[in-house]
Amino acid sequence: MPVSGPSIDEIRLLRSSLGDDIYRTPVLRCAGIEDYLGNAARIFAKLEFLQRTGTFKARGALAALRSLSPEQRAAGVTAVSAGNHAIATAFAAAVTGTSAKVVMLASANPMRMDMCRSFGAELVLADDVHSAFEIAEQIERSEGRFFVHPFEGPEIAAGTGTVGLEICEQNHEFDTVIVPIGGGGLIGGMANAIKQLRSDVEVIGVEPVGADSMSRSLTAGEPQAIDKVRTIADSLGAPFALPYSFELCRSNVDRIVLIDDDQLREAMGFLFSFMKIAVEPACAASTAALLGPLRNDIQGRSIVLTMCGSNIDWSTFAQQAVFRDFHAG
Repeated sequence: MPVSGPSIDEIRLLRSSLGDDIYRTPVLRCAGIEDYLGNAARIFAKLEFLQRTGTFKARGALAALRSLSPEQRAAGVTAVSAGNHAIATAFAAAVTGTSAKVVMLASANPMRMDMCRSFGAELVLADDVHSAFEIAEQIERSEGRFFVHPFEGPEIAAGTGTVGLEICEQNHEFDTVIVPIGGGGLIGGMANAIKQLRSDVEVIGVEPVGADSMSRSLTAGEPQAIDKVRTIADSLGAPFALPYSFELCRSNVDRIVLIDDDQLREAMGFLFSFMKIAVEPACAASTAALLGPLRNDIQGRSIVLTMCGSNIDWSTFAQQAVFRDFHAG
């Protein structure tokens, strides 16, 4: 059934309370990308990969932990993640003075594991994302730790809503925003905030074809699961959609486009060529959509690309990114 997302006043209050623990990441114009497209579109990017912990996830994790009672903080928290949410939960635990025991995939990038440990978190490894959720649920039951969900719930939506709030404050001319989708926490929260401030803005989601749980859910009219995640964008590899974030997406997201891993690889190389940034596949998803399924549909528009994370080491980036002479068109 329909849900009411956080009000814009609640999102503003949260953003104020987060203070300097969360950066107000910049929105920059991407003239090189505009010249490459040559279709009179104005392209901006919200550089959320410059956020604390390297991704937007710090916003929701910190919002969730600050909502806990003293008793809940004393018991500690747990989380499930391919890396970025685990890092953000570990960071939020350190900031709020509690402990974190997080479940990560054994296949996760070692750099992400090291980042988690650097914030003092204890790591438990799982073979796949489905078993990871089962392990976290067991930790929650046996140790009494609060489960910080990676994408579901009002606190997460309020946290990611601060990204949408900032974009509206930083750019008064955009008419389109493109947002990567994992479980739907980022786009659900952003869209809920943006539509309250700018109802005319088109919110477009981007999913990998190998992790298209939200697309399937919207088609079915209810949350759906996939049997296995099959994409290099592990940060977007949610195995299922859940009711709260699903309803926020159904109410506020205008459409979703799909991209494949080849498009992600090329977008990673494209961003390195045009912006000199090395980002993870999930961060390149909005650009992949811009260059691929949306390319002939954006002429003359003013677009904000949501660039969500950069937690990747150079070796992995060099293996995944595809480089070519993009300037040749």
